[in-house]
Amino acid sequence: MNLILLGAPGAGKGTLAAYLIEKMGVPSVSTGNILREAIKNNTPLGREAKQFMDAGQLVPDQVVIGMLKDRIAQDDCKNGFILDGFPRTIPQAEALDKIASIDCALSLEVPDEVIEGRMTGRRVCLKCGATYHVKANPPKTPDVCDHCGDRLHVRKDDHMGVVRHRLATFHEQTEPLKDYYGAQGKLKSIDGTQGIQQTEQFATAALGL
Repeated sequence: MNLILLGAPGAGKGTLAAYLIEKMGVPSVSTGNILREAIKNNTPLGREAKQFMDAGQLVPDQVVIGMLKDRIAQDDCKNGFILDGFPRTIPQAEALDKIASIDCALSLEVPDEVIEGRMTGRRVCLKCGATYHVKANPPKTPDVCDHCGDRLHVRKDDHMGVVRHRLATFHEQTEPLKDYYGAQGKLKSIDGTQGIQQTEQFATAALGL
């Protein structure tokens, strides 16, 4: 099965993807990882991408699609793959349709106010990497890491203004993909507010696994 996971930042796509990779026995294909690998290996597309990145510009869709085409042609993708972070726009989805047959777009539905609570409540320890949440998983002492005693911090991406900007970008650019895949009969939506295990069960049922 060739699967796309849709959902706002903070909806839980990464956690669900890790579960589905194990359940389905297929790889997660991340465009970010593909870019880094191509640049490290100094491939022609990697060199082209590096020129844009060095200039502080976004890597054009056609370059990313070229790398993606090479990646999904590899042996580990012959039984399917889960796309991570792509497509994010309708033009990207249209380009993707020319190089791969997508079986399902699974949309993780979580209201903005729930995501805001999840992300702005996160706290991280910069010293040991431990993560907490002020309500769901609080440290024993407020703002102090249980493991190493260092002070906890709010990541830059988790400040309310940044969270709301990222959500607005998602609604404007990426959410229309639900209609795009819905029109193809490939969209399945699940509730992502009920906790990790319940979300995994919803996904398993929706995908018929």
